[in-house]
Amino acid sequence: MDHLTYADVTAAAERVTGRVRPLAVAPAGDGRTWFALEFLQHTGTFKARGAINFIRTHQEAGTLPDAGVTIASGGNAGLACAWAARAQGVRATVFLPETAPPVKVARLRAYGADVRLSGSEYADALDACRIHAAESGALASHAYDHPLVAAGAGTLMEELHARLPDLDTVVVSVGGGGLFAGVAAAAHEHGVRVVAVEPEECRALNAALAAGEVVDVPVASVAADALGARRATPMALHAAQRYDVRSVLVTDGEIVRARQELWDTYRVAVEHAAATALAGLCAYRPAEGERTAVVLCGANTDPGDLTRPA
Repeated sequence: MDHLTYADVTAAAERVTGRVRPLAVAPAGDGRTWFALEFLQHTGTFKARGAINFIRTHQEAGTLPDAGVTIASGGNAGLACAWAARAQGVRATVFLPETAPPVKVARLRAYGADVRLSGSEYADALDACRIHAAESGALASHAYDHPLVAAGAGTLMEELHARLPDLDTVVVSVGGGGLFAGVAAAAHEHGVRVVAVEPEECRALNAALAAGEVVDVPVASVAADALGARRATPMALHAAQRYDVRSVLVTDGEIVRARQELWDTYRVAVEHAAATALAGLCAYRPAEGERTAVVLCGANTDPGDLTRPA
């Protein structure tokens, strides 16, 4: 499936309502910018939405095996899968690269998941996950490249529109493109522009747009643990080509500064992937009076490197 429809997102909204935390929105203080505080979501990221939509859909269809679900993840999708599986009484086996942050590994185990570390990149963990699924019969989910996962992520935009019906633009960080594809499908329905922000050294969507097809890219960024996909999904590329989307790139320095600014100014501690969206405002520069929401997508981070304000 190379594209996602608004109907997919609304169907997901029916499944996740009452099972995920409603989106909280806070003004940034300038009268035209808001923060979508999705880091307050279960498991600390938007990924809970896609995970619960994926599992509930298969439960309703009777296609969930006794072996449960399995997923490869940089950490956040695994957390969401483990949380959703526990909530629905399902077994979960999660594969992560050996470089995954210890805080995420510890939380996964706390959710009761069978955690397995493999290789140095997400792609290595994904290969191991595929082998496990073939050998065990477990249902393979995906961190971002699945229509049910992307549609679940898109429910965030539905809630954002309900809270800010006059919104002009939504700014989102992009890794593989699951969140972006879901948000873009819903944003298009509501006439909202999407700004897709990526680190310069993790530019899977930006490179796909330049090439006109999904392509492999190098992965090296301070935000690579969450945004380090080697290639964007066809769903994400389709959305970026079809809808009102602006793709921008930011440096690691800009990401680090944005993360520090969120702490210094708002006392919000987020992971680098979330700060990437805020950094994108430097490259995008909204027009005067443009009403913009920045999605702060996750907070599974060690705040120990955040300094006190001067």
